[in-house]
Amino acid sequence: MHRSLSHLTERIERALHERLIPALYRDTEPVRVEAAHLPGEPVPAGEALAMTYEPFAVGQPWGRAWSTTWFRFTGEVPARMRGARVELLVDLGFEGAGPGFRSEGLAYTADGTPIKGIEPRTAYVPIARPAAGGERVEVYVEAAANPRFDGSVSPFGDPATIPDRPLYRLDRAELAVLDEQVQALVLDVQVLHQLALQLAETDPRRHEIRRALELMLDELDVAADVCGGAAAARACLSGVLASPAVPSAHRITAVGHAHIDSAWLWPVRETIRKCSRTFSNVVALADDYPELVFACSSAQQYAWLRQHHPTVFRRVAEKVATGQFLPVGGMWVESDTNMPGGEAMVRQFTQGKRFFAAEFGVEPREVWLPDSFGYSAALPQLARLAGFRWFLSQKMSWNQTNRFPHHTFWWEGIDGSRVFTHFPPADTYSSELSGKDLAYGVGNFAEHGRSTVSLLPFGYGDGGGGPTREMLETARRVADLEGSPRVAIGTPAEFFAEAEREYPDAPVWSGEMYLEYHRGTYTSQSAMKRGNRRTEHLLREAELWSTAAALQAGHPYPYAELDAIWQETLLLQFHDILPGSSIAWVHREARQTYAKLAERLEAVIEAALTALTGPGSVPLTANAAPHARDGVPALGVSAGHGGDAANAADVSVRSGPDSTVLDNGLLRVHLGPDGTVSAIRDLVADRDVLRPGTAANVLQLHPDRPNRFDAWDIDEFHRHRCRDLTEVTKIVVEADDPRQARVRVHRDDRNSAYVQTVSLTAGERVLRFTTEVDWHEQETLLKVAFPIDVHAAESSSEIQFGHVRRPTHTNTSWDAARFEICAHRWLHIGEPGYGVALVNDGTYGHDVTRQPPGDVLGAQPTTVRLSLLRGPRYPDPNTDQGSHEFGYALVCGAEIADAVREGYRANLPIRRHRGGRPAAPLIEVTNPAVVVEAVKLADDRSGDVVIRLYEALGGRARTRLTASFDFAQARVCDLLERDNPEIGALAPVSVEGNAVHLTLGPFQVVTLRLTPAQH
Repeated sequence: MHRSLSHLTERIERALHERLIPALYRDTEPVRVEAAHLPGEPVPAGEALAMTYEPFAVGQPWGRAWSTTWFRFTGEVPARMRGARVELLVDLGFEGAGPGFRSEGLAYTADGTPIKGIEPRTAYVPIARPAAGGERVEVYVEAAANPRFDGSVSPFGDPATIPDRPLYRLDRAELAVLDEQVQALVLDVQVLHQLALQLAETDPRRHEIRRALELMLDELDVAADVCGGAAAARACLSGVLASPAVPSAHRITAVGHAHIDSAWLWPVRETIRKCSRTFSNVVALADDYPELVFACSSAQQYAWLRQHHPTVFRRVAEKVATGQFLPVGGMWVESDTNMPGGEAMVRQFTQGKRFFAAEFGVEPREVWLPDSFGYSAALPQLARLAGFRWFLSQKMSWNQTNRFPHHTFWWEGIDGSRVFTHFPPADTYSSELSGKDLAYGVGNFAEHGRSTVSLLPFGYGDGGGGPTREMLETARRVADLEGSPRVAIGTPAEFFAEAEREYPDAPVWSGEMYLEYHRGTYTSQSAMKRGNRRTEHLLREAELWSTAAALQAGHPYPYAELDAIWQETLLLQFHDILPGSSIAWVHREARQTYAKLAERLEAVIEAALTALTGPGSVPLTANAAPHARDGVPALGVSAGHGGDAANAADVSVRSGPDSTVLDNGLLRVHLGPDGTVSAIRDLVADRDVLRPGTAANVLQLHPDRPNRFDAWDIDEFHRHRCRDLTEVTKIVVEADDPRQARVRVHRDDRNSAYVQTVSLTAGERVLRFTTEVDWHEQETLLKVAFPIDVHAAESSSEIQFGHVRRPTHTNTSWDAARFEICAHRWLHIGEPGYGVALVNDGTYGHDVTRQPPGDVLGAQPTTVRLSLLRGPRYPDPNTDQGSHEFGYALVCGAEIADAVREGYRANLPIRRHRGGRPAAPLIEVTNPAVVVEAVKLADDRSGDVVIRLYEALGGRARTRLTASFDFAQARVCDLLERDNPEIGALAPVSVEGNAVHLTLGPFQVVTLRLTPAQH
C-alpha cells in the first residue's frame, strides 16, 4: 500500500514537472533583442529609453553586480497566434531562484509606462488576449543585476569590492501562446496533490483524491498531446474539486502581501525599484482578479513610489480607492521596536498615519510588523494612543527555546493597555497558498475550540514579488474544498473584526515579547546605534528650542525641515538597518546620513537658540534634559556655565605602585595596576559598590560564532569562553583640574587597541567611563563587566516611556533564554535600600547574571555587562572594523528616578551658547516622576504647543505643569494630536492660570495640547 502510494506520488510529480508545466506555453516566436548597459547608478526611464541600444543575443552574459542593463525586445505577433493568449517570456538568468533574490526587472511600454515586474515565477509580459495577429511588440525591461547572497562571506555587499564580471545570462526572450486549459490543469493537479499529501493516510478523502489524479494521468497522453487532452483530463478531477469543505472547517482569511525589506541584502536605491516592480505586478493582477486584496505597509515605500514612479503611484491610488490595495500598519517603515526611543516610536505611527490620510484618505487600524526582532512592551499603549486596535506579527514563531503559547490573544503593555493581537499560525508572511502552508496553519493553530479563524498573508516577500496569478487561481480552488480549510481573500480589518467578535475573552500576554533569536542585533554595527541615539536626542533639542524661539521670539518654526529629518531618521530604524543586519553598502550610506542629519539639526538648534537668546556674547548654558542640572533649569537657558557642584569637595588623587585612588567625598574609587576598577566605596551609604575581590570596567572578549545568522545572532554558548583584557601599555593620571580627575588606561591586544578613561567629578556619586577602541577583531564579542555587590532578583531596563523588569536568575527556560537583553539609556539593579544604575550614551545590548556559580553562602553579587562590539562576517564582512568611542557611567546609590535622570544627562549634554539673554523654560513640571519627552508645535501648523510627558517610575503621579506663556485652552489628545474623549478621560486636566493639573497612571503617556492665548 505505502509503496503504491509512493509510486503514485512520483508519477504525479514527474508528470507535473516534466510534462504538464513545460506544456504551459506553446508555439513560440523569437523576438529581436537589443541592450544598453549602465555600469553605475540607475537612470529614469525617459533617459534610458533614449540611450543607444546595441544588438544582444539570447545566451549572452550581462550584468556586473549592481549594474543595470536595459533590454529592448521588438517583434510581431505571428498570424498563426490569432485568437490565442500571447505573452512575451523573459528569463534574465533566474536559475531557479525565488523572486527578489537574483536578477529582476521592470517592463515598460515604448512610451516609458511601467507594465509589470519581471521576476522568477512572473517572468512574462502580457501582449494580447486574444491576439489578432500582426500586433507590433516593443517592450523595454530595466534589468537589475542584483547579486545573490547565500550566507557566506561575499564581496558583493559593497560596490568597491565587487568582481568585474557579469553575473547573469539572458536565457529566454520570445513570444509564446499560454495554453489556458493546460494552465488550469496544472493548478488543479497541484492543489489536489498538495492537499492529498497533507491528509492522513487513513483519511478516505486522501484516497479519493489520489484515485482521481491517477485516473487523470491514465486519461492524459502526457507523451503526445498534453494540450489536446487537457480538457478531458480536467474532467477527471472536477468531482473531487467540487466537493465542499465540511461545516466545521477552519476558516482562513488570505491577504495578498509582499513584505519588502526597505534595505537588507540590497541598498535603499534598489528597494525603491523593488517597490515599483512589485506594486506594478499587484495593480496589473488587480485588473484581472477583482477579488485580490493586497496589504502593504510602510508609508516610506509609497513616498518613494510617488517620487520615482508617479505613474505606478497613481495606479496604486486607484486601487486603494477600490479597496484592492490596502495601506496597513500605519508606520513610516516596519521598524525595529527594541531600540528606537519613545518619541521615535510615536513618530513612526504619526508620520505613517498622516501620509496615508493625506494621500489616500485612509487610516489603518492594525499595526503590521511581521518581521521585527521582538516587540517592546511599550507598544500596546502607543498603538492604542495612535488609534490602532489590532496588532499582527509572526516573528515569535522563530523562538529558539520556548514556543509562544498563542496565535490570537490580547497583548498588554507596561501601562495596562491592551491590543488585540494575531500571529498567523502558518508561521510565514510569504505563503504560496500551498497545501502544506494551509495544513500547517490549521494544525499549528493554538486556539482551536475557542476560535475558528486565522489570517494568512500570501505572496513572495523580503525581496518583493508579491502575489501571482497562480496563487489567486489556487485561492479560488481552495475557497470551499473538502479536506482543506476554507480560504477567502479578505482584508485584515475584516479578519480582526471577526476574530475579536468570536473570541473577545482571548488570553492575555503581559509585557514584552522577547524574541529568543537575533540577540546580536542590539550590538552589531555600532555606528547605527550611536547614530540613532544621537539623532533622536538632537531632534528633541531642535523641536524644543524651535518651539521656545517661536513663542518667545517669533522665530519661524522649521516644520518642513524637521519633518524631513524625522522621516530620514525613521527610515534608518528599519528592522535590518538599525539592527545592523544589512550589507556594507547600506550601513555606509546610513553612517553618512547620520552625519548629515547631525549637521542639519545643529543648524536648526543654533538658529533657534540665537533667536531665543538674542544677539550678544553673554555665556549661556542650554539644558534640553527634563531635569535641572549644574544650576541650569530643565528645558531652559541660563546665564553662565552652571555650578551645582561649586560647593562640593574637590576631587583628590593618590597614586601609588599598587593603586590609584580618586576621592570626591562621596565616592572613593580604587584602580589597580592593571587599570581596572578594583573597588568603589560609597561614602554616603558607607558600603562597597563592588563585590570584594572583583574588578569593574573589565573588558572581556568572547568567541562569537553563531550557528546561523552572523550579524543577527549571539548564541548562548559564547559564554563558554571568556578572556579578560588586563595587560596595560600605559596608565596616565590627569589631575590638573581639582573639579574632575581622570585616569587613562591604554591597552593593546591582538589586532586592536583600547583606551579606557575613568573620571570622577566633584559633587557626583557617578563614576564615568569612556572607552575608545580601534577594533580589528572578527567573530569576537567585546563586553565590559561590572560585578555589583547587590543581591538583585531582577534588573530594570529602560524601554520607550518606562522600563521592564527581567529576572536575573534562570529558573525557567524563559528566564534562561533572555541571556542577552536590550536596554535604552540605563539598566538598574537593586536590593531594598540600595541600587546601582549603568547608563550609556549609545549602546543597547546587556546581560545581567548572578555570580559566582557553584557552592556559595550568603548574598550573591549581580554582574552587569554592556555589549560594545562584535565582528560578524555576514552580510558585511568588515562589520565595525575601525575606531569607536563608548560613553557609560556607574550611578551609585541609585533609585530608578536617579537612573532616569542620569540616562537623560548622558544623552543630552548641556549646550554652550553665546547670546544676549537667558531664556526661562517654556514649561515646568513639579513631580520628578513625570518626565517631559517632547515639546513641539502641532503638526497642523495651528501654532498650538504639544507636550508629551509620561510617568517614569511605574506608579501614580500628580503634577502641575506650568507654562511660561498664556494659553487659552489645554486638552489631552491622541498621538496624532487629535481630540479623543476616550483618551482624554484617562488623564483629566484642570487649569489654574498658566498651570495645568493632571494625574498620570503607571507609565502613562500623555499628549497635552496648549492653545496660546493670542490664537
